[in-house]
Amino acid sequence: MRDGQLLAWLQAPEAARGIHFSTRDGGWYHHSYEELAADARRAAGRLVEAGVRRDDVVALALASGPAFVAAFFATLLVGAVPAPLAPEPTGRPVATGHRERLAALLTAARPRLVVGDAVADGPGVPTLSAAELLAPGPDGPAPGEVAHPATALVQFTSGSSGPARGVRIGWEGLSANLAVIRDWLGVTSRSIWASWLPVHHDMGLVGCLLGPVVAGNDLWLMRPEDFVRRPLDHLRCFAERGASITATPAFGLDHLVRRVHPDQLDGLDLSGVSAMVVGAERMAPGLLDRFTALLAPHGFDGTALLPAYGLAEATLAVTGVRRGDGRRRRGSVVGCGTPLPGTTVRIVDEGGRPVPDGTVGEIVVRGPSLGLGHLGHEGAGSRFTDGELHTGDAGFLSAGELYVRGRLGDSVKVRGTRVFAEDLEQSLREAGVLPRGAVVVLGDDASGPVAVALIEDDHGPRDPRADAHMARLLARGTSGARTVVRVVPRGSIPWTSSGKPRRRALWHAYGAASPDPTRT
Repeated sequence: MRDGQLLAWLQAPEAARGIHFSTRDGGWYHHSYEELAADARRAAGRLVEAGVRRDDVVALALASGPAFVAAFFATLLVGAVPAPLAPEPTGRPVATGHRERLAALLTAARPRLVVGDAVADGPGVPTLSAAELLAPGPDGPAPGEVAHPATALVQFTSGSSGPARGVRIGWEGLSANLAVIRDWLGVTSRSIWASWLPVHHDMGLVGCLLGPVVAGNDLWLMRPEDFVRRPLDHLRCFAERGASITATPAFGLDHLVRRVHPDQLDGLDLSGVSAMVVGAERMAPGLLDRFTALLAPHGFDGTALLPAYGLAEATLAVTGVRRGDGRRRRGSVVGCGTPLPGTTVRIVDEGGRPVPDGTVGEIVVRGPSLGLGHLGHEGAGSRFTDGELHTGDAGFLSAGELYVRGRLGDSVKVRGTRVFAEDLEQSLREAGVLPRGAVVVLGDDASGPVAVALIEDDHGPRDPRADAHMARLLARGTSGARTVVRVVPRGSIPWTSSGKPRRRALWHAYGAASPDPTRT
Protein backbone atom coordinates (compact mmCIF):
# COMPACT_ATOMS: atom_id res chain seq x y z
CA MET A 1 0.00 0.00 0.00
CA ARG A 2 1.42 3.38 -0.94
CA ASP A 3 -0.31 6.61 0.14
CA GLY A 4 -3.87 5.25 0.34
CA GLN A 5 -4.00 4.51 4.05
CA LEU A 6 -2.07 7.54 5.21
CA LEU A 7 -3.92 10.15 3.12
CA ALA A 8 -7.40 8.59 2.86
CA TRP A 9 -8.72 10.65 5.79
CA LEU A 10 -8.11 13.86 3.81
CA GLN A 11 -10.70 12.87 1.20
CA ALA A 12 -13.66 12.55 3.59
CA PRO A 13 -12.49 14.03 6.93
CA GLU A 14 -14.61 13.64 10.04
CA ALA A 15 -16.35 16.77 11.29
CA ALA A 16 -17.25 15.26 14.66
CA ARG A 17 -13.81 13.92 15.59
CA GLY A 18 -10.37 15.44 15.70
CA ILE A 19 -7.52 16.52 17.94
CA HIS A 20 -7.71 18.43 21.23
CA PHE A 21 -4.56 20.49 21.77
CA SER A 22 -3.40 21.68 25.19
CA THR A 23 -2.70 25.31 26.05
CA ARG A 24 -0.06 26.70 28.38
CA ASP A 25 -2.69 27.82 30.90
CA GLY A 26 -4.22 24.36 31.29
CA GLY A 27 -7.01 24.63 28.74
CA TRP A 28 -7.78 22.78 25.53
CA TYR A 29 -8.86 23.75 22.04
CA HIS A 30 -10.28 21.45 19.38
CA HIS A 31 -9.65 21.14 15.66
CA SER A 32 -11.85 18.67 13.81
CA TYR A 33 -10.36 16.47 11.13
CA GLU A 34 -12.39 18.48 8.66
CA GLU A 35 -10.62 21.66 9.82
CA LEU A 36 -7.21 19.96 9.87
CA ALA A 37 -7.71 18.64 6.33
CA ALA A 38 -8.59 22.14 5.10
CA ASP A 39 -5.44 23.46 6.81
CA ALA A 40 -3.34 20.77 5.12
CA ARG A 41 -4.72 21.56 1.65
CA ARG A 42 -4.13 25.28 2.18
CA ALA A 43 -0.62 24.64 3.51
CA ALA A 44 0.12 22.50 0.45
CA GLY A 45 -0.57 25.54 -1.68
CA ARG A 46 1.91 27.60 0.33
CA LEU A 47 4.57 24.90 -0.07
CA VAL A 48 4.08 24.91 -3.84
CA GLU A 49 4.42 28.71 -3.86
CA ALA A 50 7.63 28.35 -1.84
CA GLY A 51 9.10 26.14 -4.56
CA VAL A 52 8.68 22.73 -2.94
CA ARG A 53 8.41 19.96 -5.51
CA ARG A 54 8.18 16.18 -5.64
CA ASP A 55 11.08 14.38 -3.90
CA ASP A 56 12.11 17.50 -1.95
CA VAL A 57 12.69 17.18 1.79
CA VAL A 58 10.81 19.66 4.00
CA ALA A 59 12.13 20.01 7.55
CA LEU A 60 9.39 20.61 10.13
CA ALA A 61 10.66 22.37 13.26
CA LEU A 62 7.23 22.82 14.83
CA ALA A 63 5.81 21.97 18.24
CA SER A 64 2.70 19.85 18.72
CA GLY A 65 -0.21 21.79 17.28
CA PRO A 66 -2.44 22.27 14.24
CA ALA A 67 0.42 23.80 12.24
CA PHE A 68 2.49 20.64 12.59
CA VAL A 69 -0.39 18.43 11.42
CA ALA A 70 -1.03 20.75 8.47
CA ALA A 71 2.65 20.94 7.53
CA PHE A 72 3.19 17.18 7.73
CA PHE A 73 0.28 16.23 5.51
CA ALA A 74 0.77 19.21 3.19
CA THR A 75 4.28 17.96 2.53
CA LEU A 76 2.91 14.55 1.58
CA LEU A 77 0.24 16.12 -0.67
CA VAL A 78 2.84 17.87 -2.81
CA GLY A 79 4.89 14.67 -3.14
CA ALA A 80 7.67 15.86 -0.85
CA VAL A 81 9.16 14.14 2.22
CA PRO A 82 8.58 15.53 5.73
CA ALA A 83 11.49 15.46 8.17
CA PRO A 84 10.30 16.44 11.69
CA LEU A 85 12.89 18.10 13.92
CA ALA A 86 12.84 19.23 17.54
CA PRO A 87 11.73 22.88 17.60
CA GLU A 88 13.59 25.45 19.62
CA PRO A 89 12.00 25.65 23.08
CA THR A 90 9.94 28.75 23.85
CA GLY A 91 9.71 30.35 27.25
CA ARG A 92 12.67 28.43 28.71
CA PRO A 93 16.41 28.11 28.14
CA VAL A 94 17.50 26.31 24.99
CA ALA A 95 18.72 22.78 25.78
CA THR A 96 22.45 22.17 25.75
CA GLY A 97 23.68 21.77 22.19
CA HIS A 98 20.22 22.17 20.61
CA ARG A 99 21.28 24.63 17.91
CA GLU A 100 24.36 22.58 17.04
CA ARG A 101 22.28 19.39 16.73
CA LEU A 102 19.66 21.19 14.64
CA ALA A 103 22.34 22.49 12.27
CA ALA A 104 23.80 18.97 11.94
CA LEU A 105 20.37 17.48 11.16
CA LEU A 106 19.67 20.13 8.55
CA THR A 107 23.00 19.38 6.93
CA ALA A 108 22.13 15.66 6.84
CA ALA A 109 18.57 16.14 5.57
CA ARG A 110 19.42 18.84 2.98
CA PRO A 111 15.84 20.18 2.95
CA ARG A 112 14.40 22.45 0.29
CA LEU A 113 12.58 24.39 3.02
CA VAL A 114 12.36 24.60 6.81
CA VAL A 115 8.91 25.20 8.27
CA GLY A 116 9.02 26.63 11.78
CA ASP A 117 9.23 29.69 13.98
CA ALA A 118 12.45 31.06 15.50
CA VAL A 119 14.59 28.70 13.43
CA ALA A 120 17.99 29.85 12.30
CA ASP A 121 18.38 29.23 8.56
CA GLY A 122 20.60 26.38 7.58
CA PRO A 123 23.15 26.99 4.82
CA GLY A 124 21.08 28.24 1.92
CA VAL A 125 17.81 26.88 3.36
CA PRO A 126 14.84 29.29 3.41
CA THR A 127 12.25 29.15 6.17
CA LEU A 128 8.48 29.49 6.31
CA SER A 129 6.74 30.41 9.56
CA ALA A 130 3.61 28.67 10.81
CA ALA A 131 1.58 31.82 10.08
CA GLU A 132 2.91 31.95 6.51
CA LEU A 133 2.18 28.25 6.05
CA LEU A 134 -1.49 28.71 6.94
CA ALA A 135 -1.99 32.04 5.17
CA PRO A 136 -5.03 32.29 2.82
CA GLY A 137 -4.51 31.31 -0.78
CA PRO A 138 -5.25 28.60 -3.32
CA ASP A 139 -5.14 24.99 -2.16
CA GLY A 140 -2.39 22.67 -3.23
CA PRO A 141 -2.76 19.22 -4.84
CA ALA A 142 -5.46 16.84 -3.61
CA PRO A 143 -4.65 13.28 -2.51
CA GLY A 144 -3.55 11.18 -5.47
CA GLU A 145 -2.78 14.09 -7.80
CA VAL A 146 0.98 13.88 -7.27
CA ALA A 147 2.99 10.66 -7.50
CA HIS A 148 5.03 10.03 -4.38
CA PRO A 149 8.66 8.96 -4.01
CA ALA A 150 9.48 5.69 -2.28
CA THR A 151 10.33 7.58 0.92
CA ALA A 152 7.32 8.74 2.93
CA LEU A 153 9.16 10.22 5.89
CA VAL A 154 12.59 10.99 7.26
CA GLN A 155 12.74 10.51 11.01
CA PHE A 156 15.78 10.95 13.19
CA THR A 157 17.16 8.65 15.83
CA SER A 158 17.28 9.93 19.39
CA GLY A 159 21.06 10.40 19.37
CA SER A 160 21.63 8.89 22.81
CA SER A 161 24.74 7.00 21.69
CA GLY A 162 26.08 9.42 19.10
CA PRO A 163 24.91 11.99 16.60
CA ALA A 164 21.26 11.63 15.57
CA ARG A 165 20.91 9.97 12.17
CA GLY A 166 18.20 10.36 9.60
CA VAL A 167 16.26 7.24 8.60
CA ARG A 168 14.28 7.00 5.34
CA ILE A 169 10.90 5.38 6.04
CA GLY A 170 9.00 3.97 3.07
CA TRP A 171 5.25 4.12 2.45
CA GLU A 172 4.88 0.35 2.74
CA GLY A 173 6.88 0.19 5.97
CA LEU A 174 4.91 3.03 7.53
CA SER A 175 1.57 1.48 6.55
CA ALA A 176 2.68 -1.94 7.84
CA ASN A 177 3.73 -0.60 11.22
CA LEU A 178 0.54 1.42 11.66
CA ALA A 179 -1.48 -1.70 10.89
CA VAL A 180 0.29 -3.98 13.38
CA ILE A 181 0.13 -1.31 16.11
CA ARG A 182 -3.61 -0.93 15.52
CA ASP A 183 -4.16 -4.69 15.83
CA TRP A 184 -1.80 -5.04 18.81
CA LEU A 185 -3.56 -2.33 20.82
CA GLY A 186 -7.09 -3.28 19.75
CA VAL A 187 -7.83 0.09 18.17
CA THR A 188 -11.41 0.56 16.94
CA SER A 189 -13.16 3.45 15.22
CA ARG A 190 -14.32 4.67 18.64
CA SER A 191 -10.95 4.54 20.40
CA ILE A 192 -9.72 7.72 22.08
CA TRP A 193 -6.03 8.43 22.55
CA ALA A 194 -4.03 10.69 24.85
CA SER A 195 -0.40 11.67 24.36
CA TRP A 196 2.18 14.17 25.59
CA LEU A 197 5.03 12.83 23.45
CA PRO A 198 6.92 15.16 21.10
CA VAL A 199 5.73 14.82 17.51
CA HIS A 200 9.26 14.84 16.10
CA HIS A 201 10.01 11.55 17.90
CA ASP A 202 9.02 8.19 16.37
CA MET A 203 6.84 7.13 19.32
CA GLY A 204 5.04 10.46 19.40
CA LEU A 205 4.74 10.83 15.62
CA VAL A 206 3.98 7.34 14.31
CA GLY A 207 2.43 5.82 17.41
CA CYS A 208 0.46 8.65 18.95
CA LEU A 209 -0.27 11.08 16.09
CA LEU A 210 -0.39 9.24 12.77
CA GLY A 211 -2.07 6.22 14.40
CA PRO A 212 -5.10 8.17 15.68
CA VAL A 213 -5.32 10.37 12.57
CA VAL A 214 -5.31 7.43 10.14
CA ALA A 215 -7.91 5.61 12.26
CA GLY A 216 -10.05 8.74 12.58
CA ASN A 217 -9.83 8.59 16.38
CA ASP A 218 -10.16 11.46 18.81
CA LEU A 219 -6.83 12.48 20.35
CA TRP A 220 -5.98 14.60 23.41
CA LEU A 221 -2.50 15.94 22.67
CA MET A 222 -0.41 17.79 25.24
CA ARG A 223 2.92 19.43 24.54
CA PRO A 224 5.76 17.79 26.49
CA GLU A 225 6.40 20.94 28.51
CA ASP A 226 2.73 21.06 29.53
CA PHE A 227 2.95 17.46 30.72
CA VAL A 228 6.06 18.25 32.75
CA ARG A 229 4.25 21.15 34.46
CA ARG A 230 0.83 19.49 34.81
CA PRO A 231 1.16 15.68 34.70
CA LEU A 232 -2.21 15.24 36.40
CA ASP A 233 -3.90 16.75 33.33
CA HIS A 234 -2.66 13.76 31.30
CA LEU A 235 -4.35 11.34 33.71
CA ARG A 236 -7.55 13.36 33.55
CA CYS A 237 -7.71 12.59 29.82
CA PHE A 238 -8.47 8.99 30.81
CA ALA A 239 -10.64 9.66 33.85
CA GLU A 240 -12.75 12.51 32.45
CA ARG A 241 -12.43 12.48 28.65
CA GLY A 242 -12.67 8.82 27.74
CA ALA A 243 -9.13 8.18 26.54
CA SER A 244 -8.00 4.56 26.76
CA ILE A 245 -4.73 4.34 24.74
CA THR A 246 -1.37 6.03 25.20
CA ALA A 247 2.38 5.47 25.07
CA THR A 248 5.23 6.75 27.18
CA PRO A 249 8.92 6.31 27.91
CA ALA A 250 9.81 5.22 31.43
CA PHE A 251 10.55 8.88 32.19
CA GLY A 252 6.83 9.65 31.93
CA LEU A 253 5.88 7.02 34.50
CA ASP A 254 8.60 8.22 36.86
CA HIS A 255 7.43 11.83 36.48
CA LEU A 256 3.85 10.89 37.32
CA VAL A 257 4.93 8.87 40.35
CA ARG A 258 7.06 11.76 41.66
CA ARG A 259 4.72 14.65 40.88
CA VAL A 260 1.21 13.28 41.45
CA HIS A 261 0.19 12.88 45.08
CA PRO A 262 -2.33 10.12 45.87
CA ASP A 263 -4.76 12.71 47.26
CA GLN A 264 -4.87 14.42 43.86
CA LEU A 265 -6.36 11.27 42.34
CA ASP A 266 -9.47 11.30 44.51
CA GLY A 267 -12.56 10.96 42.36
CA LEU A 268 -10.69 9.87 39.22
CA ASP A 269 -11.75 6.62 37.54
CA LEU A 270 -8.83 5.13 35.59
CA SER A 271 -10.45 1.78 34.86
CA GLY A 272 -10.86 2.70 31.19
CA VAL A 273 -7.13 2.62 30.42
CA SER A 274 -6.72 -0.37 28.09
CA ALA A 275 -3.22 0.12 26.65
CA MET A 276 -0.29 2.13 28.01
CA VAL A 277 2.74 1.24 25.93
CA VAL A 278 6.06 1.74 27.73
CA GLY A 279 9.16 1.95 25.56
CA ALA A 280 12.00 4.13 24.25
CA GLU A 281 14.29 3.39 27.18
CA ARG A 282 15.01 0.64 29.65
CA MET A 283 12.57 0.47 32.55
CA ALA A 284 13.22 -0.76 36.07
CA PRO A 285 10.72 -3.37 37.35
CA GLY A 286 10.24 -1.36 40.53
CA LEU A 287 9.06 1.68 38.55
CA LEU A 288 6.26 -0.29 36.92
CA ASP A 289 5.25 -1.61 40.34
CA ARG A 290 5.24 1.88 41.91
CA PHE A 291 3.20 3.32 39.06
CA THR A 292 0.62 0.54 39.34
CA ALA A 293 0.44 0.95 43.13
CA LEU A 294 -0.25 4.69 42.73
CA LEU A 295 -3.11 4.25 40.27
CA ALA A 296 -4.59 0.87 41.23
CA PRO A 297 -6.84 2.31 43.99
CA HIS A 298 -8.54 4.32 41.24
CA GLY A 299 -9.34 1.41 38.96
CA PHE A 300 -6.12 1.22 36.94
CA ASP A 301 -5.35 -2.34 35.82
CA GLY A 302 -1.61 -2.98 35.82
CA THR A 303 -1.96 -5.37 32.88
CA ALA A 304 -2.62 -2.29 30.72
CA LEU A 305 1.10 -1.47 31.02
CA LEU A 306 2.61 -2.94 27.85
CA PRO A 307 6.43 -2.87 27.72
CA ALA A 308 7.69 -2.71 24.16
CA TYR A 309 10.81 -2.38 22.06
CA GLY A 310 11.14 -0.27 18.96
CA LEU A 311 13.38 2.19 17.19
CA ALA A 312 13.29 4.77 14.43
CA GLU A 313 14.99 2.44 11.94
CA ALA A 314 12.04 0.03 12.21
CA THR A 315 9.48 2.86 11.76
CA LEU A 316 8.50 2.33 15.40
CA ALA A 317 7.33 -0.92 17.01
CA VAL A 318 9.26 -4.21 16.89
CA THR A 319 8.06 -6.19 19.92
CA GLY A 320 5.37 -5.66 22.51
CA VAL A 321 3.61 -7.33 25.42
CA ARG A 322 0.01 -8.19 24.61
CA ARG A 323 -2.79 -7.20 26.98
CA GLY A 324 -3.44 -10.10 29.32
CA ASP A 325 -0.08 -11.80 28.78
CA GLY A 326 1.42 -10.28 31.90
CA ARG A 327 4.88 -8.83 32.46
CA ARG A 328 7.91 -11.03 32.92
CA ARG A 329 11.37 -10.23 34.19
CA ARG A 330 14.72 -11.92 34.12
CA GLY A 331 16.89 -10.58 36.89
CA SER A 332 16.71 -6.78 36.75
CA VAL A 333 15.36 -6.66 33.17
CA VAL A 334 11.69 -6.41 32.15
CA GLY A 335 10.56 -8.35 29.10
CA CYS A 336 9.52 -6.28 26.07
CA GLY A 337 7.17 -8.88 24.58
CA THR A 338 7.35 -10.99 21.46
CA PRO A 339 7.84 -9.74 17.88
CA LEU A 340 4.79 -8.16 16.26
CA PRO A 341 3.30 -10.03 13.27
CA GLY A 342 5.60 -10.19 10.25
CA THR A 343 8.69 -9.23 12.26
CA THR A 344 11.46 -11.55 13.39
CA VAL A 345 14.12 -10.90 16.01
CA ARG A 346 17.36 -12.80 16.53
CA ILE A 347 20.41 -12.29 18.74
CA VAL A 348 23.96 -12.56 17.39
CA ASP A 349 27.44 -12.38 18.86
CA GLU A 350 30.21 -10.00 17.80
CA GLY A 351 30.95 -12.18 14.80
CA GLY A 352 27.33 -12.17 13.64
CA ARG A 353 26.67 -15.77 14.75
CA PRO A 354 23.36 -16.72 16.43
CA VAL A 355 23.56 -17.27 20.19
CA PRO A 356 21.46 -19.55 22.43
CA ASP A 357 18.44 -18.33 24.40
CA GLY A 358 19.45 -16.34 27.46
CA THR A 359 22.75 -15.20 25.95
CA VAL A 360 23.28 -11.47 25.54
CA GLY A 361 24.19 -10.23 22.08
CA GLU A 362 23.19 -7.71 19.44
CA ILE A 363 19.50 -7.47 18.53
CA VAL A 364 18.89 -8.02 14.79
CA VAL A 365 15.48 -7.30 13.25
CA ARG A 366 13.87 -8.31 9.96
CA GLY A 367 10.39 -7.36 8.78
CA PRO A 368 8.18 -5.22 6.54
CA SER A 369 8.43 -2.10 8.73
CA LEU A 370 12.18 -1.62 8.39
CA GLY A 371 13.35 1.69 7.00
CA LEU A 372 14.89 2.06 3.57
CA GLY A 373 18.27 3.08 4.98
CA HIS A 374 20.07 5.93 6.68
CA LEU A 375 20.80 9.27 5.13
CA GLY A 376 24.38 9.05 3.96
CA HIS A 377 26.61 6.06 4.68
CA GLU A 378 25.70 3.45 7.28
CA GLY A 379 28.72 4.06 9.50
CA ALA A 380 28.83 2.81 13.10
CA GLY A 381 25.94 1.96 15.38
CA SER A 382 22.73 0.61 13.84
CA ARG A 383 23.06 -0.48 10.23
CA PHE A 384 20.98 -2.01 7.46
CA THR A 385 22.61 -5.13 6.02
CA ASP A 386 21.15 -7.73 3.63
CA GLY A 387 17.54 -6.92 4.44
CA GLU A 388 18.12 -6.87 8.21
CA LEU A 389 18.63 -4.16 10.79
CA HIS A 390 21.56 -4.64 13.13
CA THR A 391 20.28 -2.36 15.88
CA GLY A 392 23.37 -1.70 17.98
CA ASP A 393 21.22 -2.65 20.98
CA ALA A 394 22.07 -5.53 23.28
CA GLY A 395 19.57 -8.02 24.62
CA PHE A 396 18.60 -11.67 24.84
CA LEU A 397 15.65 -13.89 23.99
CA SER A 398 13.88 -16.18 26.44
CA ALA A 399 10.89 -18.27 25.36
CA GLY A 400 10.45 -16.00 22.36
CA GLU A 401 10.34 -12.77 24.41
CA LEU A 402 12.92 -10.02 24.02
CA TYR A 403 14.80 -8.57 27.00
CA VAL A 404 16.81 -5.42 26.28
CA ARG A 405 19.98 -4.70 28.26
CA GLY A 406 21.11 -1.42 26.69
CA ARG A 407 23.16 0.09 23.88
CA LEU A 408 26.31 -1.72 22.89
CA GLY A 409 27.90 1.70 22.41
CA ASP A 410 27.12 2.53 26.04
CA SER A 411 28.88 -0.54 27.41
CA VAL A 412 32.46 -1.69 27.97
CA LYS A 413 34.10 -5.04 28.42
CA VAL A 414 35.77 -5.50 31.78
CA ARG A 415 37.78 -8.70 32.24
CA GLY A 416 35.79 -10.37 29.47
CA THR A 417 32.36 -9.35 30.80
CA ARG A 418 30.26 -6.69 29.13
CA VAL A 419 29.02 -4.01 31.53
CA PHE A 420 26.10 -1.72 30.63
CA ALA A 421 25.62 1.86 31.82
CA GLU A 422 21.90 1.22 32.39
CA ASP A 423 22.68 -1.66 34.78
CA LEU A 424 25.04 0.50 36.81
CA GLU A 425 22.58 3.38 37.02
CA GLN A 426 19.80 1.08 38.15
CA SER A 427 21.91 -0.55 40.88
CA LEU A 428 23.21 2.81 42.16
CA ARG A 429 19.69 4.25 42.29
CA GLU A 430 18.37 1.20 44.11
CA ALA A 431 21.21 1.69 46.61
CA GLY A 432 20.07 5.29 47.07
CA VAL A 433 23.41 6.88 46.12
CA LEU A 434 22.79 8.19 42.59
CA PRO A 435 20.80 11.44 42.59
CA ARG A 436 17.93 11.95 40.19
CA GLY A 437 19.18 13.29 36.88
CA ALA A 438 22.68 11.91 37.38
CA VAL A 439 24.02 9.47 34.79
CA VAL A 440 26.72 6.88 34.26
CA VAL A 441 28.82 6.81 31.10
CA LEU A 442 31.32 4.18 30.08
CA GLY A 443 34.30 4.14 27.76
CA ASP A 444 37.90 3.17 27.27
CA ASP A 445 40.95 5.39 27.52
CA ALA A 446 44.66 4.67 27.48
CA SER A 447 44.47 3.02 30.90
CA GLY A 448 41.58 0.70 30.00
CA PRO A 449 37.82 0.71 30.78
CA VAL A 450 36.47 3.69 32.72
CA ALA A 451 33.10 4.26 34.45
CA VAL A 452 32.11 7.88 35.11
CA ALA A 453 29.21 9.00 37.32
CA LEU A 454 28.16 12.53 36.38
CA ILE A 455 26.20 14.55 38.92
CA GLU A 456 24.85 18.02 38.22
CA ASP A 457 25.78 20.65 40.79
CA ASP A 458 22.78 21.62 42.93
CA HIS A 459 24.76 24.44 44.54
CA GLY A 460 24.44 22.78 47.92
CA PRO A 461 27.19 21.40 50.16
CA ARG A 462 28.58 18.07 49.02
CA ASP A 463 29.74 15.27 51.26
CA PRO A 464 33.01 13.89 49.87
CA ARG A 465 32.37 10.66 51.79
CA ALA A 466 29.14 10.12 49.81
CA ASP A 467 30.99 10.58 46.53
CA ALA A 468 33.69 8.18 47.67
CA HIS A 469 31.02 5.64 48.64
CA MET A 470 29.43 5.99 45.21
CA ALA A 471 32.81 5.43 43.58
CA ARG A 472 33.28 2.23 45.60
CA LEU A 473 29.85 0.90 44.56
CA LEU A 474 30.58 1.86 40.96
CA ALA A 475 33.89 -0.02 41.13
CA ARG A 476 32.12 -3.06 42.59
CA GLY A 477 29.68 -3.06 39.68
CA THR A 478 32.38 -2.74 37.04
CA SER A 479 34.67 -5.48 38.39
CA GLY A 480 37.88 -3.51 38.26
CA ALA A 481 37.35 -0.65 35.81
CA ARG A 482 38.71 2.72 36.83
CA THR A 483 35.87 4.81 38.30
CA VAL A 484 35.24 8.53 38.45
CA VAL A 485 32.62 10.61 40.25
CA ARG A 486 32.44 14.06 38.70
CA VAL A 487 30.27 17.07 39.53
CA VAL A 488 29.28 19.03 36.42
CA PRO A 489 27.50 22.38 36.02
CA ARG A 490 23.72 22.31 36.31
CA GLY A 491 22.04 21.93 32.93
CA SER A 492 25.11 20.46 31.24
CA ILE A 493 23.79 16.88 30.94
CA PRO A 494 21.97 16.70 27.58
CA TRP A 495 18.89 14.51 27.18
CA THR A 496 17.00 13.17 24.19
CA SER A 497 13.29 13.91 23.69
CA SER A 498 12.49 10.42 24.99
CA GLY A 499 14.33 11.02 28.27
CA LYS A 500 17.61 9.26 27.49
CA PRO A 501 20.97 10.86 28.31
CA ARG A 502 23.25 11.53 25.35
CA ARG A 503 25.96 9.29 26.71
CA ARG A 504 28.47 9.46 23.87
CA ALA A 505 28.50 13.25 23.98
CA LEU A 506 28.96 13.06 27.75
CA TRP A 507 31.81 10.58 27.43
CA HIS A 508 33.64 12.80 24.99
CA ALA A 509 33.07 15.81 27.24
CA TYR A 510 33.95 14.26 30.60
CA GLY A 511 35.25 10.70 30.18
CA ALA A 512 38.86 11.62 29.52
CA ALA A 513 38.87 14.75 31.68
CA SER A 514 41.62 15.63 34.16
CA PRO A 515 42.23 13.49 37.25
CA ASP A 516 39.60 13.61 39.97
CA PRO A 517 40.17 12.97 43.67
CA THR A 518 37.34 10.43 43.79
CA ARG A 519 38.90 8.19 41.16
CA THR A 520 39.72 4.68 42.32
